[in-house]
Amino acid sequence: MARIAGVNLPTNKRVVIALQYIHGIGQKKAQEIMESVRLPNERRVSQLTDQEVLQIREMIDRDYMVEGDLRREVSVNIKRLMDLGCYRGLRHRKGLPVRGQRTHTNARTRKGPAKAIAGKKKPTA
Repeated sequence: MARIAGVNLPTNKRVVIALQYIHGIGQKKAQEIMESVRLPNERRVSQLTDQEVLQIREMIDRDYMVEGDLRREVSVNIKRLMDLGCYRGLRHRKGLPVRGQRTHTNARTRKGPAKAIAGKKKPTA
């Protein structure tokens, strides 16, 4: 089992897919890593040598911000917006959508489950 950036990669998957289990690495970055280490796309994690795992690990540590560092930076950026009191910070603070989505309907992911309003009756059809 390969352990990269504190994440155990699944052994039976292709390396391009397994690298995406690391927070901060998506399809594009996984493909870039594969090209720079010169691994074929069909290579599986179980087929990697220790040297290849070491190369991948060193490249990710050197060139990309992943896992804990990335999560910390994102949370610091959000906290900075909230401390500034800018519009985006206020939306984060209230738990509402930040990027201009509608909230009259939808937005249940950010707002949470719907709350019943006292005295409001459902219209009868």
